[in-house]
Amino acid sequence: MTAPAPIERRPLLATPLKDWRTTKVDVRAIRFGPGQVTGVHVHPCQVIGYIAAGAAILEIEGQPARRLETGAAFHEPAAARILRFDNASREEPLEFVATYLLQGDQPLIEMLE
Repeated sequence: MTAPAPIERRPLLATPLKDWRTTKVDVRAIRFGPGQVTGVHVHPCQVIGYIAAGAAILEIEGQPARRLETGAAFHEPAAARILRFDNASREEPLEFVATYLLQGDQPLIEMLE
């Protein structure tokens, strides 16, 4: 009998969370329709995410916009202005998983403008 193949662990994201203490984790599966956009917003907590299907455009204030394809991981820093987190496609939905690293009972998102 042959040994099973080793488990594959592929790095997706490594990001520092300076001076951050998580006391609660909230994980959400989120789906955007074709062409759907979020608008400018902030999260009071760190957000770690994974694109499950489709592609997104993420633009954090002070950084260039990035296209996140299926399989990509991302980080939205606490209190950073998120200028765009949009479905990159006008034809296909976007599905992603967002993990909110909360400090107590915090809102997940605050819409601006």
